[in-house]
Amino acid sequence: MATWNEDRVIEVNLTSENPIPLERGTSVTFTYSVSWHHTDIPYSKRFEKYLDENFFEHQIHWFSIFNSFMMVIFLTGLVSMILMRTLRRDYARYAKDDDDMDDDPRDIDESGWKQVHGDVFRPPTHLVTFTALIGTGHQLIVLVFLVVFFSLVGSLYADRGTTVTAFIVCYAFTSFVAGYGGGGFYARNEGKHWIKAMILTATLFPGTCFGIAFLLDFIAIGYGSLASIPMGTIIAVLAIWGLVSTPLTVVGTLVGRNWNGTADNPCRINPVPRQIPEKKWYMHPLVNIVLGGILPFGSIFIEMYFMFTAFWHYKYYYVYGFMLLVYIILIVVSVCVTIVSTYFLLNSEDYRWQWVSFLSSGSTAAYVFLYSVYYFFVKTKMSGFFQTCFYFGYTAMFCLGLGILCGALGYIGTSVFVKRIYQNVKVD
Repeated sequence: MATWNEDRVIEVNLTSENPIPLERGTSVTFTYSVSWHHTDIPYSKRFEKYLDENFFEHQIHWFSIFNSFMMVIFLTGLVSMILMRTLRRDYARYAKDDDDMDDDPRDIDESGWKQVHGDVFRPPTHLVTFTALIGTGHQLIVLVFLVVFFSLVGSLYADRGTTVTAFIVCYAFTSFVAGYGGGGFYARNEGKHWIKAMILTATLFPGTCFGIAFLLDFIAIGYGSLASIPMGTIIAVLAIWGLVSTPLTVVGTLVGRNWNGTADNPCRINPVPRQIPEKKWYMHPLVNIVLGGILPFGSIFIEMYFMFTAFWHYKYYYVYGFMLLVYIILIVVSVCVTIVSTYFLLNSEDYRWQWVSFLSSGSTAAYVFLYSVYYFFVKTKMSGFFQTCFYFGYTAMFCLGLGILCGALGYIGTSVFVKRIYQNVKVD
């Protein structure tokens, strides 16, 4: 049965009758009939019947948004308490210690985050790799917002592949952001191999995704599947990366080094690194990293279910307003959680906060990947090598981008926090 309106086909409904078994060497005669029916549905609204309001706008969806919003209020209040109460008490204690130094040096408190003021702004280890991750994270933060916004106002779900196309095009034109963020960060940390950092920024994320996609395409060709990517599409994507994305990364790096490359640390760096004291097991950076992603994952957990269902099942995802709100909540939760964990890390006199802040927030992607494993075995009926590779291959690319994005969010927020608390510290 087919329905039409003016000169457009609105819907086609295929049904089969009298199925027969297929046997090797036999011929089968196919016959079909078409029944045409007129409809008043305009062509622009042909997808609306597939937009399942009862599924995507279910009460649990609104409840998850409300729950995440309450989490934001709680975390914002917790961070505000640290900034306004705990830090104020720390400032008063340190000021008293400085005034009483001549009276009785034994009364000086030799612990706390002030003690690492000479090391807290020391460049992180593996500076080139960290620069590439931070630069790419800046880009992905802007990229996700643009794609979600365009999907919200432009109904990109109506045409197959439009969202992916928008992602690729926006990624190419936001490469300037990656170069600017990475180049400025590397210059502020007095890096000496900026060309190497620039090349890694331009190739780290797209190169990894292309490698995974190439492997999946090789598997699809081996199985003779239509899921293989056409060669023309591969050439077009490589051309966009080579002619648009890479040059913009180079320009962004040069601009970032010259306009945003001056160090503005409130404290000078000691020539000799301070020894990190022993601490309780629950204050270890690895514990911060493992626990740091739980609350951000909890804030997006329900949305992950709807996104996975839309991607791997028959649903059309169209509630981009929900996604934009969840994205904003993810930003706030990631920043707040990382600030709190960094404060406790510095208070234990461990100044290795850059990688910890990045990985603590970036561990959200690890929890999403674990959830994808559960979803694969419980919510889908996929089986076999081909389907398993495609599911976990695309999920790995998604989690890689999410981890870099969340990690950059955590580092950016924590960097502002660290500079703010050390501005009021009196350094001898």
